[in-house]
Amino acid sequence: MRKSAAIEKILWSIALPGFGQLLNGKFLKGLTLLGLEFIINQKSHLNQIIIASFQGDPSLAIRLTDYQWLMFYPCVYMFAIYDAYRDTFSADIPPYSVFPFAFTAFFATIGIMYSPNFRIFGVLLGPVWLPLLLCFLGLLAGKFLQFMFKNKLPQTPHP
Repeated sequence: MRKSAAIEKILWSIALPGFGQLLNGKFLKGLTLLGLEFIINQKSHLNQIIIASFQGDPSLAIRLTDYQWLMFYPCVYMFAIYDAYRDTFSADIPPYSVFPFAFTAFFATIGIMYSPNFRIFGVLLGPVWLPLLLCFLGLLAGKFLQFMFKNKLPQTPHP
């Protein structure tokens, strides 16, 4: 497969969870992820939260947030991206490539949980910016662990 076609599938999965799976021909999985995206988005009020956050009103974003639903979003989102990546590069996937994706989801979920109260230099970031900021820490932690363990843990083949 051409590398540009693979990158296209991953970018579509980033744009909307499930699209990468649809492009990979995994229709049931793609439609399931797409459905989960819409349900979680609606139930958590994600679009309204994003608007309030981009307009610089984290307090409003916090009041709008249904945290019980929003906490699902990072895991579904990162799984969709990883799954599209894995299906696209199935033969050439590096060992423990799930680590950066899983740790990014974990750190973003932690960011959501702390977003109503956690301040950085006195600034309340809210339920969009704090999880996004912590995504970078999760990505770094995952890449570090992937590097550290790639020669130490037994590798499991991907189907």
